[in-house]
Amino acid sequence: MLDIELFRKSPDVVKASQQKRGLSTEIVDEVTRLDEKWREYLQEAEKLKHERNIVSENINKLKKAGKPADAEIKKTKQFVDELKKVDEQANTTKMMRDKVLMEIPNIVDKSVPVGDASKNKTIKTVGKIPKFKFKVQDHHDIGKKLGIIDTERAAKVAGGRFYYLKGDLVRLNFAIISFALDLLRRKKFILVQPPFMLRRSALEGAVTLGAFEEMIYKIQDEDLYLIGTAEHALNAYYKDEVLDAKALPIRFAGISTSFRKEAGTASKDLKGIFRVHQFEKVEQFVFCKPENAWREFDFLLKNLEDIFKALQIPYRLVILATGDMGRVPVKTIDLEGWFPSQNTYRELASCSNCTSYQARRSDIKFTEKGKYEFVHTLNNTAIATERAMACIMENFQQKDGSIKIPKVLWKYAGFKEIKRA
Repeated sequence: MLDIELFRKSPDVVKASQQKRGLSTEIVDEVTRLDEKWREYLQEAEKLKHERNIVSENINKLKKAGKPADAEIKKTKQFVDELKKVDEQANTTKMMRDKVLMEIPNIVDKSVPVGDASKNKTIKTVGKIPKFKFKVQDHHDIGKKLGIIDTERAAKVAGGRFYYLKGDLVRLNFAIISFALDLLRRKKFILVQPPFMLRRSALEGAVTLGAFEEMIYKIQDEDLYLIGTAEHALNAYYKDEVLDAKALPIRFAGISTSFRKEAGTASKDLKGIFRVHQFEKVEQFVFCKPENAWREFDFLLKNLEDIFKALQIPYRLVILATGDMGRVPVKTIDLEGWFPSQNTYRELASCSNCTSYQARRSDIKFTEKGKYEFVHTLNNTAIATERAMACIMENFQQKDGSIKIPKVLWKYAGFKEIKRA
């Protein structure tokens, strides 16, 4: 959520950001209008309280003088009724203002390209694209022939975009998780396995639910949602708390299963385990002081690159354009891995700076020298294992249908390749 002072002092800054995102600026005027109305009610309430106090003083004087005060007492009751009405109007207006305010995206950083996905900017390319002397297969066909992926039976019992992982692919999945967690633990991250469900109030602290709700699953008759990413649960860890500045930065490495409807992608990635309803993910999440946020952003991005360099996956880094990035970050850089079967790079992870946006929604502050300020939050998908495995299977496929395993995973997996049974 944005600071209301932005709308009072610099509404043009918010409008400019909205325009860059291709969104309406009328919502900014609506926040301003409701905020002004709310402040008018507050002023009216203060005036009524002042007038009520004057009448109360008169009542005391009349009683001390032994004179009747019935008329003044009647006025006091009228003030109480009027004040109650104005307070209710003020509270209702503030709720309306905040509801609209919660739906306005974060302010876009100046370095972000303006436009749709076609304006995304590649800033770095790493790794040598493999050349094959045989016809490459996609990860689903490889996995099906090896007997380690079964989407047909999963579809029969759960529907499309679900899967059974089998045999060595299960072990590879946990090997990737263990490798990523070890790397982040060595970098002083606190390992966290969060709840897989959150209340609405906790979820709204991390994301604009109006834009995200169609992507996540709601538990029927419960105030609970399945998490779409560990980011949301990690953000909620310090909800409504004040942190000591000396403790910052606080860095979490969260491991969770994530659940997404993948609404609006009905015709995309129907095969395999690239775009699915449930997947495992190791997430980097940071709470820090505002002046250190971009340094933490670079740190998270380096960790992400370290992971994929170790996995020997060819990748590129892409700054997302305003029309392609989420509503919460001011800037997002995606890591895209090479998929030989598609002859292109595909998204494997995202690194985002969310500034104070989530902290305001979740009321997470820090104190330093007697002053209180909102923390800044950052998040980065260290690795989403189903997508990572799909990428590994394609880049390390062999002519005989087997899959070589990146050397860094050997000690975790207990094997060097996956062969036909």
